[in-house]
Amino acid sequence: MLGKAGSTNLARKVNAVLAEAPDLQDIFAPLLLAQSCLTEQIDKFDRQLLAVAKDDQTVRRMMTVPGIGPLTALSFVTTIDDPTRFRHSADVGAYLGLTPRRYQSGEIDRSGRISKRGNHQVRTYLFEAANVLLTVVRRGSALKRWGSKLAKRIGTKKAKVALARKMAVILHAIWTDGTEFQAEIRTA
Repeated sequence: MLGKAGSTNLARKVNAVLAEAPDLQDIFAPLLLAQSCLTEQIDKFDRQLLAVAKDDQTVRRMMTVPGIGPLTALSFVTTIDDPTRFRHSADVGAYLGLTPRRYQSGEIDRSGRISKRGNHQVRTYLFEAANVLLTVVRRGSALKRWGSKLAKRIGTKKAKVALARKMAVILHAIWTDGTEFQAEIRTA
């Protein structure tokens, strides 16, 4: 058992185990080499992704929203492609499948779970961004307080979905009006 090991500590821990069992060296040496090559490639792609994000003004403005990183912002921009095709920012949530399903028939009117229409990957990234905002981000904002209150009232998972939809709306609004995210709304 190696215990917890990140990409940098894994080789050191495996080599310590192999020092006690050299007969396993032939098995694990190619695996360690493959792991180090993959780690190098992932680091290279991360740097390239960050460079693309820094070069795009829209993506940089989107990254001012707490919880939104370069991958989420870039995938949002590439999925939406043309922000003018939505008349209202609120329509983006439905496009990405982050609004409740509706069943209406005669006297029956039910709201169900989210529709999950649209791009699965962007929806997942927005959900993760909402999770980061609620659990990792320490800086306070009106958005975080709204999500925390909602989590206490309706549950964490539903609150993260609602927060993901709200983030999609905010990202679209930032894109269309050219502003940055304001953590606290100031009134004069």
